[in-house]
Amino acid sequence: MSVITIERKVLEKNDEIAKANRDLFRQRGIYVLNMVSSPGAGKTSLLERTLAHLHGRLPVAVIEGDVQTDFDAQRVAKFGIPVVQIVTNGGCHLDAKLISDALQSLELTGVKVVVIENVGNLVCPANYDLGEEIKVVVASTTEGDDKPLKYPTMFRNAGVLIVNKIDLLPHLPSNIETLKKNALSINPKLQVFETSCTTDAGIAEWCEWLEKMCAKKP
Repeated sequence: MSVITIERKVLEKNDEIAKANRDLFRQRGIYVLNMVSSPGAGKTSLLERTLAHLHGRLPVAVIEGDVQTDFDAQRVAKFGIPVVQIVTNGGCHLDAKLISDALQSLELTGVKVVVIENVGNLVCPANYDLGEEIKVVVASTTEGDDKPLKYPTMFRNAGVLIVNKIDLLPHLPSNIETLKKNALSINPKLQVFETSCTTDAGIAEWCEWLEKMCAKKP
């Protein structure tokens, strides 16, 4: 099928650029996260709590991806860190070329972590390597516990699962143990954290893990 051929060529080109991005990050000793989720899972709120916790401890830069507006970049910029907004104008995911272009405007001097907040979507971003060290998938308790079974590719390609909005569990039919079991059945190697951006539960543990990963970079 010609469609398959075209898709393969697109992904091959993307992977070439992703490798160049990764080489750049590794040369600079920067740990890079590709943060993905469905819309409304709380990625930006989680990023805000992470930046607040790491302030003065770990230099972070952020690349924000959104279909429209720079609202998320404005929220992140309040922390006084380097941030670049990518507006996809309807595109459902970021690709390696967009990241490469964004890096031209991102100050990386002294930065130890780059967080790429991807467009809210659990389908397309699963297949696009951006040059990151690891994919972090955020699943909120409000989405139900069957999310990993509905979007297995994303959970299979991720290295970290953050179950967000755990403060709402008493008010939801969602079962967090079932959610984690479903995710681990797809990817037993997932590192799992449970967080709430309202109560700050789990934020310290998540940030401590991130600091340990960064400390391993040469």
